[in-house]
Amino acid sequence: MFEYCADPSAIEGLEWWSCYLTTAKHFAFYKSFGTVLVLLFATVPFILLLGFAGALARRSKAFPLRVFGLAYTSIVRGVPDIVFFLFALIALDQGIEYLRHITLCPDWSEPIRQGSDFIVCSEAKMPLGSAPQWQHELYGFFLAMTGFAVVFGAFAANTMYGALQAVPHGQLETGVAFGMSPRQIFRRIHLPQMWIYALPGLSNLWMILVKATPLLFLLGVEDIVYWARELGGTKIGLYSYPHGDWRLAYFVVLLVFYLTLTWVSERVFERLTRFVSKGQDTLGGTL
Repeated sequence: MFEYCADPSAIEGLEWWSCYLTTAKHFAFYKSFGTVLVLLFATVPFILLLGFAGALARRSKAFPLRVFGLAYTSIVRGVPDIVFFLFALIALDQGIEYLRHITLCPDWSEPIRQGSDFIVCSEAKMPLGSAPQWQHELYGFFLAMTGFAVVFGAFAANTMYGALQAVPHGQLETGVAFGMSPRQIFRRIHLPQMWIYALPGLSNLWMILVKATPLLFLLGVEDIVYWARELGGTKIGLYSYPHGDWRLAYFVVLLVFYLTLTWVSERVFERLTRFVSKGQDTLGGTL
């Protein structure tokens, strides 16, 4: 980045550090922090959407929907996250490639399953082997979003279902007394009241989601943990910037990042709780 960085062996002190911390790999490390944050904030709307849909399905009067909602929340919550990522998302990836294969390569005569290998024609690869690197990264990011949304959507569905059940029935009966339709009662009374009961569980779910981001490496996404191990490992004299095992220092940086994110998240949820609690009757009076 700087002119004096042309010969790293000839510099030391602050100049050495300024060159070391501005290498291409370090910029990828800094970028990975943004990747984690984008994943978190881009996935949350889908988690809430799946959670809300799952909760409504469990409350549905239609038996098939109730069974689907119960199956979704029970099965997905019962499978360890790492198993789900290794099985479901790899199956999704191979399913996409299989559909592309039978569409784009109808004359293919060789079996797709060859032992433990899954082989499709080059045109069916997702993304294509000749595609630029950003497409591969975007596809891995899409798979990661899908995995996190489906897994944590099941937990959110269970939380929202419990919150909907916790709303005092007397408040809903008041809506009936005022002549409101079931849809109006749900939109004006049930749904707003539900959030005060759902936020504690959703805040815990957010913290678990934050802690689960290191699983990104399973999907080929170069996250902050990947780069901390890559950059912190011992570098011998063959490298431009040789150093010892500095992984502890890099992981301390990750510790500070996650603790800061947790602290900020707690402050945000405190504000949200105060906001949704306005007008609520409690033993201490109206908030």
